[in-house]
Amino acid sequence: MSSYTQLLSPLSGPLPYSQTLSSLQIQQPTTLKRNTLKQSSILNQPTTTTSPPKLISHSRTPASWIETLRSQTRSNHFREAILTYIEMTLSGIAPDNFAFPAVLKAVTSLQDLNLGKQIHAHVVKFGYGSSSVTVANTLVNVYGKCGDIGDACKVFDGIIERDQVSWNSMIAALCRFEEWELALEAFRSMLLENMEPSSFTLVSVALACSNLLKRDGLRLGKQVHAYSVRMSECKTFTINALLAMYSKLGEAEYSRALFELYEDCDMVSWNTMISSLSQNDQFMEALEFFRLMVLAGFKPDGVTVASVLPACSHLEMLDTGKEIHAYALRTNELIENSYVGSALVDMYCNCQQVSSGRRVFNAVLERKIALWNAMITGYAQNEYDKEALNLFLEMYAASGLSPNSTTMSSIVPASVRCEAFSDKESIHGYVIKRGLEKNRYVQNALMDMYSRMGKTQISETIFNSMEVRDIVSWNTMITGYVICGRHGDALNLIYDMQRVKEKTNMNDNAYDDEGRVPLKPNSITFMTILPGCAALAALAKGKEIHSYAIKHLLAFDVAVGSALVDMYAKCGCIDLARAVFNQIPIKNVITWNVLIMAYGMHGRGEEALELFKNMVDDGSRNKEVRPNEVTFIALFAACSHSGMVDEGLNLFHKMKSDHGVEPATDHYACVVDLLGRAGSVEEAYQLVNTMPSELDKAGAWSSLLGACRIHQNVEIGEIAANQLLELEPSVASHYVLLSNIYSSSGLWDKAMDVRRRMKEMGVKKEPGCSWIEFGDEVHKFLAGDLSHPQSEQLHEFLETLSEKMKREGYAPDTSCVLHNVDEEEKETLLCGHSEKLALAFGILNTRPGTTIRVAKNLRVCNDCHMASKYISKILDREIILRDVRRFHHFKNGTCSCGDYW
Repeated sequence: MSSYTQLLSPLSGPLPYSQTLSSLQIQQPTTLKRNTLKQSSILNQPTTTTSPPKLISHSRTPASWIETLRSQTRSNHFREAILTYIEMTLSGIAPDNFAFPAVLKAVTSLQDLNLGKQIHAHVVKFGYGSSSVTVANTLVNVYGKCGDIGDACKVFDGIIERDQVSWNSMIAALCRFEEWELALEAFRSMLLENMEPSSFTLVSVALACSNLLKRDGLRLGKQVHAYSVRMSECKTFTINALLAMYSKLGEAEYSRALFELYEDCDMVSWNTMISSLSQNDQFMEALEFFRLMVLAGFKPDGVTVASVLPACSHLEMLDTGKEIHAYALRTNELIENSYVGSALVDMYCNCQQVSSGRRVFNAVLERKIALWNAMITGYAQNEYDKEALNLFLEMYAASGLSPNSTTMSSIVPASVRCEAFSDKESIHGYVIKRGLEKNRYVQNALMDMYSRMGKTQISETIFNSMEVRDIVSWNTMITGYVICGRHGDALNLIYDMQRVKEKTNMNDNAYDDEGRVPLKPNSITFMTILPGCAALAALAKGKEIHSYAIKHLLAFDVAVGSALVDMYAKCGCIDLARAVFNQIPIKNVITWNVLIMAYGMHGRGEEALELFKNMVDDGSRNKEVRPNEVTFIALFAACSHSGMVDEGLNLFHKMKSDHGVEPATDHYACVVDLLGRAGSVEEAYQLVNTMPSELDKAGAWSSLLGACRIHQNVEIGEIAANQLLELEPSVASHYVLLSNIYSSSGLWDKAMDVRRRMKEMGVKKEPGCSWIEFGDEVHKFLAGDLSHPQSEQLHEFLETLSEKMKREGYAPDTSCVLHNVDEEEKETLLCGHSEKLALAFGILNTRPGTTIRVAKNLRVCNDCHMASKYISKILDREIILRDVRRFHHFKNGTCSCGDYW
């Protein structure tokens, strides 16, 4: 045991310094005089072992004691400084206005609030509480940094003659407690008392401005900047504070302009600038500043590396990130830095190099929470969900670290995807146990979790309970509705989001936390909601969203543009889809794939192949648009819908040799559909049998079963169905297709057996559903639907229209009624098909000549297809009908599919 430890506790082990001082101050309060401190009872306790060393020395002068104390504090030997203070007071030397600031600085550095309060008592007893502004300023600093803002304010209020340091200490303390408005109010009071601010004042005030609402923060921040210019306060650290302020307020260009005007930039200036650009999504500019910094002769440190790596991460510039990693490896203090490690893990995982990220994680010995979070998030983002959960448990059990909101925001989505984690809702209970249920980021993750579980009601409850909703909250709820097929609710929510602008109550929870600024949909919102418009064929709403995107300069964003192409194509406007495609300045592989798929759905296979050739040409210059797996799925679908069998087979045989894409499960399924739809059922069957054994054949068997339904091939249909019912016994469409094959072949007993088996398995057929947009609403119809307000009128209209069609040569195809009933009842059932009800609604509620657009969730039946041709001719209407597989454009009694579907 060291001598000073024995001093503090000769009997029972070491005691904190504050307890030693407590004995001096409290146990013998009557003996405390201004000039004398007698030895405490703790120091006088008897000991059965060794006695403490003698401390009292009468040979040293007061000046030497104080000089020793100040020297130790200047040298950051804080514990030794406090021991010197104790020895000095026990020697009868009274501390003065030089000793107190020194020992209080040591207390502040050790973050010992109780000890600070004990020494504050000495300050008062020795008469320096109000007589020395220097000592009082140091006390403000102690309380501000050790966690008691109330006492800091009390000390500040008690200072009679405040100087510049008094104000600086108080403003800094308020900033440390994130009392930004109070800090600015103190700054105003300082000016009113004619106290001139210093560079230190401006640094704190700039920090306060950066944490206000953007509008107010920017206005006041510019005033602070102007004041610094007027007062010629252009010290480097002041400039750095202003750079950081503009960055945090989202004004990276202001930061850049200020940086370029200032000549004496230091390491902090460069780091602040690189961080500013990265945080404001100007990643290429951040990398360019990093290059310029190195050229200027500055050696990157840990902050530099941790600031520039996110740029590599977002741009997925793996090679550049590896170069920076190599630089860090040459410097031990960098590679051992936990923040550098976190940035490296994030970079590798964002570039899909998860194993490399894990190696970096393993190499860092001192792992802080940020590093654990980076690795857990990396696993979760790449859907290594089991690994994410295991690492979460390891962090909790082995490191002793408590998960925070960032941890839980990654763990929640991992838990909902991980099949091994069965009790998914228990993670919500754990969130509540950790007290994180009110954190906005965790709430967003929980909303997403429940939506993916199909429990949108719980997502709505969380959404409605949020004190503050940001853009991610709205986007998450909109996405949840889309995931669960509640496209109408998704569209309504985006309108609610925009109507927030009309509200004036600044406490309304529909405002974001950046200052109650009304929210505006961003690119993610559009990417989320446009598929909802597409699914519902809600063209008017899609056009409205398109105009909004144009207004806010988002229509040419590659992601939004791709979603717009998809929306117009799925609403039946293939020419508009092509027009949007042509306007997108920079296209990626998704943009090309969407339009190729669109041409295929509309039966325009030749144009799809021509577009593919253009894509290949573009891909020779830009690797971002080279054909991928999805491209060939779109091409095979296009060939299938257009009967282009030879072209499709040629692509299939050359996709690996010419484009480096290995045929996968979905490609085989598409080619089976291509062959089967064309009537080559036997050849399709042979292709399924020759598929590589490691591939899942369910998709291919399903395509083959569908082909057997079209061509009434009972034998191969039974083989395909038996394979599917073994692989996927709970999929309703397999039973329905086999039953339909039997029914259309007159094998009613076998059809009934299939439906009986389906019922015994608890499998339910998806009901036929069609929808049509009218006004601001999307009207939905089910087969035989009587719930619509106009149901009676619609059925009467269809019966009348059916008689007109019969006079024109229409004969109802009763083979589409897969029930063993008489012909008259079959005709009645045909009139109740959902697409006919939607058509009737469109005809009755729109002006003559208006194009009618209907979408259906299943394949259109032969009778409805035939009826639509007659209706288009008799009523002189263009009808665009989208079923689950393709589009049918009916005009003048013909269909764009050429009866090939």
